[in-house]
Amino acid sequence: MATAPAPPTAPPKPTWDPREPVGPLLRPTIRIRLTLLYGGMFLIAGILLLSIIYLLTAQALHDGIRQSVEVGAAPGANVTITSPTCPRINDLVDNQQRNEALKLCIAEQRQHALDELLTRSLFALLGLSVIAFAFGYAMAGRVLSPLGKITRTARRVVGTDLSRRIELDGPDDELKELADTFDEMLERLERAFSAQQRFVANASHELRTPLAINRTLLEVHLSDPGAPPELQQLGKTLLATNERSEQLVEGLLLLARSENQIVERKPVDLAEVAGRAVDQTRAEAEAKGIGIRGERAPAVVQGNGVLLERIALNLVQNAVRYNIVDGGWVEVTTEVQHGQAVLVVTNTGPVVPAYEIDNLFEPFRRLRQERTGSDKGVGLGLSIARSVAMAHGGRIIAEPREGGGLVMRVTLPL
Repeated sequence: MATAPAPPTAPPKPTWDPREPVGPLLRPTIRIRLTLLYGGMFLIAGILLLSIIYLLTAQALHDGIRQSVEVGAAPGANVTITSPTCPRINDLVDNQQRNEALKLCIAEQRQHALDELLTRSLFALLGLSVIAFAFGYAMAGRVLSPLGKITRTARRVVGTDLSRRIELDGPDDELKELADTFDEMLERLERAFSAQQRFVANASHELRTPLAINRTLLEVHLSDPGAPPELQQLGKTLLATNERSEQLVEGLLLLARSENQIVERKPVDLAEVAGRAVDQTRAEAEAKGIGIRGERAPAVVQGNGVLLERIALNLVQNAVRYNIVDGGWVEVTTEVQHGQAVLVVTNTGPVVPAYEIDNLFEPFRRLRQERTGSDKGVGLGLSIARSVAMAHGGRIIAEPREGGGLVMRVTLPL
């Protein structure tokens, strides 16, 4: 039985829109970083300006104290000084003491004025910083709004809607250049995918038609009762080879179609899909003495029913064909776990070495089998299953089962 490791996880889809805050509050988006940069620069400039004003004001007040006029009076003159801020001057009689007290009082008033200036300036700076951060947040959103349009278009393109275009209006700046480049890329991708679809359709017709004709001719000759035994044996061999070629062509075409995302999705119950796959494989399993069991709970996903049935059929067929001769079993279960639909196919069989797991999802690879000469298939089953799972946004992983066989687990989003 063939398996392979889980395919690499695709990069996360963009979920950011500058007009709508999405995700955690402290998510470091470009808008938040630009806001912090703008507000931080304003705050630094404000602190520098406040420091310069404070130092200049302190220097000016210091020079004013040094140039202040001292109190003097003729001997015997009656001098009265009153000051509501320095009341102790009124109690001094000596002019020298009054001058010292006056200078000290002016120094205290200078310090008080500087403290008031610093306090009010800090409050003003704080208020202006809040306004600056809010203004920066708004301006960053306005400047980055074209990126939001690009993101929304890219999100739609993820669903293979290649007809979408950004068509960004505005000045011929870097953002418009980016949008135009993205539109050109989408145009080329759309042409490439259209050409691929046409090729698949033409190849499907051109390859199936001659094989169908060959099968018809062989069946007609084999139906002739008078044909010699040698010719009958040759016809059966050619018919088996033709059938193998048809399987190979169908597998390649299905693999090519399933490499892309699924555009049209409908509700599909994995339990029903797995049941049909079991029904189609039951006769082959009974002929080999292999029992099929397992509970299948409803697990509805959005996808293509034909392709999803192909996943289940390939896995169940592999589980039956790569099994032990007598007393083997295959277990097929479906359920919903952690918001995802899960299909698990477990089987008995030969022990699978760990080093074989890495390559078995590759086309034409089988466990200990050559590329040709096997009656168990054409080597595309697991490749198709992986491609279909990825096209539905899911994945498929394989784990060796203790005692032999494999555990194949398919997870699909609901």
